[in-house]
Amino acid sequence: MGDGQYLDIILFAMIAAFLVLRLRSVLGRRTGHERRPPDRPPLARRADAPVPVPAEGRDNVIDLPSREVRVEEPMPSDPLAAGLTQVKIADSSFDAAGFLKGARGAFETIVQAYAHGETKTLRPLLNDEVFDRFSTAIQERGKTGETLETTLIGIKSAEITGARMDNRTAFVTVSFLTEQVNVTRNKEGQVTDGDPNRVTEVHDVWTFARNTRARDPNWTLVETASPS
Repeated sequence: MGDGQYLDIILFAMIAAFLVLRLRSVLGRRTGHERRPPDRPPLARRADAPVPVPAEGRDNVIDLPSREVRVEEPMPSDPLAAGLTQVKIADSSFDAAGFLKGARGAFETIVQAYAHGETKTLRPLLNDEVFDRFSTAIQERGKTGETLETTLIGIKSAEITGARMDNRTAFVTVSFLTEQVNVTRNKEGQVTDGDPNRVTEVHDVWTFARNTRARDPNWTLVETASPS
């Protein structure tokens, strides 16, 4: 081998050594004490993205089908319930059960007072229109000498069928179903109407009223009717 070839080999070796040293200075060497790169912050999860569940916990997870939420329309309000609510708003002391109890008592008192012609008893229980009608009938019986005998056997049912407010005045209607014995006698005591041995079922519809701003808690009878 000639001297020229040796020189080429030495030259190539020097160039290779130079390149290795150059690369090591640029790339550096891993010694095991290098600083760890900073932790990368977690990616923000979209609000609608599913929450990942660990594989070992999947046995306790039940996938529920999505359901559409429905808002039901309110049922139409009952006119009677709405009327009673209006009365209750106007008069916080109003109680339907207590009112019915008082109405039953008023019914018995008015029926008996009318039969016996006791206008003084009727006066505070009736409004002017009803009182005038009742007192007129009582006077007519007195002129002819007739008497009315009414025996209230019992009240089979009494229920509120209507309620409303008119400005400050509350109106409550009650349907009474009663059993009565009604007999009209002339001045000689003879029966001209009815049967003393017959119990008759009588249906009356009475409307009571009260000014909710008044201090007087009593209700007055303002209308009477007898359904056919």
